[in-house]
Amino acid sequence: MSSSKGGSSQPNNPPTKKRKLDNNGNKSAARRVARAIPAQLPEVAFENGELNLQPFVAAHEFEIRALEQSMAISKTQGATRAFQKVPRGLRRRAASHNPKRVPKRLRARAQKEKAEDNTPLVTARRRKPTTTTARIRMETAKKLRTLAFRKKTFREKRARAAGARAETLPDKAKQPQRARRPKIRRNALNEPPRPRGRFRKRQKNKIWLPTHMWHAKRARMMSPKEPLWRFAMPLRPNEKIYRPTHRMQGDRGAVVWDMSYMSTIGLYGHPAGMERVLKRIGVTHDSCWNDKGKKWRAGTRSWSGMLSRETKQGRRQSCPATIFWNPAPADRVAVEDLKKDRRQVFLRVHPASFSELFNELLRWCKSETPQLYIEDLRFEIGSIELTGPASTEVLHSVLTPYPVAGEPKSKHAELFASLKGLTNPAALPQNVILGFSIQDPRLRYPPRKQSPAQGEAADMKLLETVSGWPAETALKPYALLDREARHEASQLPTQGLVNRRRSKITPGSFLKPSPIDPAIPIVLLASRSGSSTQAQGKWTLLAPWKCIQPIWYSIVHCPLSTGGNPRFAGLEQTRQVAFERGLPWFPADFPTTDAGVAWELDQRAVRTLKWSRRPKSKRTEWSTVDLGAGRKGELGDGLACDFEYLFGLPRPDDAETQSTEGAMDVEQGQVSQTTATSSSALSALHHVSRKAFLGLARAGEGTALSIPLNALLTVRIRLVTRGTVGPCARIYRLPATPPPVPVASDAEVPATIPPSASTSFPSALPHDLRAQWLAKLPDSTAAGAKDTTRQPRATTPESRRQRIVRELTSKPTPWPSTKSNLRDIGGQHPLCPSSNDLIGFVTTGEFCLSDGRGSAIGSIAVDMVLGGFRADETEGRLCIVRSAGENVGWLARWEAV
Repeated sequence: MSSSKGGSSQPNNPPTKKRKLDNNGNKSAARRVARAIPAQLPEVAFENGELNLQPFVAAHEFEIRALEQSMAISKTQGATRAFQKVPRGLRRRAASHNPKRVPKRLRARAQKEKAEDNTPLVTARRRKPTTTTARIRMETAKKLRTLAFRKKTFREKRARAAGARAETLPDKAKQPQRARRPKIRRNALNEPPRPRGRFRKRQKNKIWLPTHMWHAKRARMMSPKEPLWRFAMPLRPNEKIYRPTHRMQGDRGAVVWDMSYMSTIGLYGHPAGMERVLKRIGVTHDSCWNDKGKKWRAGTRSWSGMLSRETKQGRRQSCPATIFWNPAPADRVAVEDLKKDRRQVFLRVHPASFSELFNELLRWCKSETPQLYIEDLRFEIGSIELTGPASTEVLHSVLTPYPVAGEPKSKHAELFASLKGLTNPAALPQNVILGFSIQDPRLRYPPRKQSPAQGEAADMKLLETVSGWPAETALKPYALLDREARHEASQLPTQGLVNRRRSKITPGSFLKPSPIDPAIPIVLLASRSGSSTQAQGKWTLLAPWKCIQPIWYSIVHCPLSTGGNPRFAGLEQTRQVAFERGLPWFPADFPTTDAGVAWELDQRAVRTLKWSRRPKSKRTEWSTVDLGAGRKGELGDGLACDFEYLFGLPRPDDAETQSTEGAMDVEQGQVSQTTATSSSALSALHHVSRKAFLGLARAGEGTALSIPLNALLTVRIRLVTRGTVGPCARIYRLPATPPPVPVASDAEVPATIPPSASTSFPSALPHDLRAQWLAKLPDSTAAGAKDTTRQPRATTPESRRQRIVRELTSKPTPWPSTKSNLRDIGGQHPLCPSSNDLIGFVTTGEFCLSDGRGSAIGSIAVDMVLGGFRADETEGRLCIVRSAGENVGWLARWEAV
């Protein structure tokens, strides 16, 4: 116990709640104050050396009360409430004081805390309106409930009357009527599914994904008034997910996305006409139409690549796509007239380019004879994407083949079941497809943990299956691509009916499929993230749109053998995973497409708005950026990947309004005109593939190089040393080699280079700037070796004496030490090259956890790097990257992707 310093007989005041709360957030100080028990000095109980009974009892009474109060305060000081014990994965954006909102194991504790604190419990139906708007809304809701009750009563009365008339009808007429099949238009866009009346007003200008209600409670969603590609998509989970995504997509676990926003287009007609249409949209690879493409045309493989379209300036990229054929029936009779033969092809594209591709396909289909037709299947087929070592394990736990009485098990279902123990879908043959039907996942909910396959026999069996891959045997058309099968699968029983059936069986056992449980047709697409099989692949699960939600619930609650559950992710995580695997992300890293141009213009507007909202003293003034050597001002627009500045494309007069104070004070017409002009300028960019670039680089000396105008090459950039760069960073090539120094006629007069001797090398920059940057390159021969400049550790007394003698006899280091290069920025970094050496911009950049260093994805001008690459491939790959608004550059190495 602590005693008071004063000699007063008055007891010390106990710590109050106000004193406990006024700690400026210092929890340790508040805990010490709560645990400090005041006490009386022993002298107050004695008077003239004799014990005074009354002060003695009063002092002990005060100490006992102080002890009890301190115990009560300490108990609540370090304790946590029931709502703070909820796991992060179960927490919501807005916490509630209702005990029914917490898990059952914490419900009793929450009710006890509510009773102790006298917390008022206000529910939505009991809350009294406090404003006029709320009162009017409450009265309107009451009127609507009354109308709904009258309408329900009228319907029940009419149903009873109809039931009385139906008793006299035959048995066939008494059968329940089948739900109406949705209409799918040909060569026209289809409407999204009609939402429930309760949520219809919220989907006027956007479309909800099948799992929207689940994501809205657990993820940060797009702004309701600013949907992305007309979808309300989750951006990122509420909890921290960056490092867990990195670990689970590559090391252990699985990451899952709802990719139902990806658009599906069906192409129908005779194979010859479909081949011509596919070639016109960019499927011109020889491996698709020769003997190597037999499996793709048979429907057991998918093709993923870049589509393009013909323009006045030549071929222009459209979007990446995945294309696969529907297998022909096994009992199909050979048709003599090839024009009467009918096949089906399905294309999966990004929603940002759906309209562009749909119109292009429609134009070419109408030019064919007999005419082909296309269907918009965006809201007929949904998809879920999984990646990570446990992705196959998750699918095995959730997907159970649907048994059909009297028929053998599907060959593709057996093949999928034999993949137990597979940890990387990239180990399968490239772009394989599996199609079969599964049971309703709710019948086997919750899914159980899969026991991992062990032993050499299981590994050898899996290896034989992967190497043989008998997917072509007994091949049948995929039921998912049949309109009738999709409609039947969408007629799932309600969750209440499933719960009632589950209450009648033994707890812990699974339900068996009944006649009211339809089969759910699915298609599984396995793909690789790169050319190497060591990189982690991914699974894409295609299913009917209305069946995505029950499958999703089972996947996110599936227990993994390594512990935990699969992590769900959002749009930002798709970009992160692509970045860590060294792949460009569509549409941000594709500035040569219409979707990439639209994305860049939107990001410019977002960056400009964010920049203009900052105080003038806190935002970068682009005109005063000091680049060294007397150079002032940023190159181009600091808030954009300014390809207009790089290629000298036309720009509007007010394109640089973001660098002025009134950046946002422009008229709506001027903004539209600016956007249209920038869009038309960026549409002049053309893409050069990696294969075409290497062909140009390795062409002969006398060969004429045909480089498209304003050609860009997509590259992956790895910083050689330290540092990181972000979007809109500037990419430079190495400065040109300085001309040789002429030999002086007189030895006493040093030779110098006249200012006019080299126009390509600015005189303000150091003459040896290229050598300075090459000196930053670490020695490749010493990579991984020990540092030879470091002094060995002295382990013996003799070695210690020798080291001390060397230190005492050596020449002292001058102080202050001379900087390595006074012409560098701060004496440490070489200056960035001039604007003549600017070759491109970074579209995505940050610290890469996979590489352990800064990395980026960018686009560079082909004509500016081709010469240096042909002269020296090693130094031609080196570049200098500088973030916008900064004056320090970082040495990096680029690689075409």
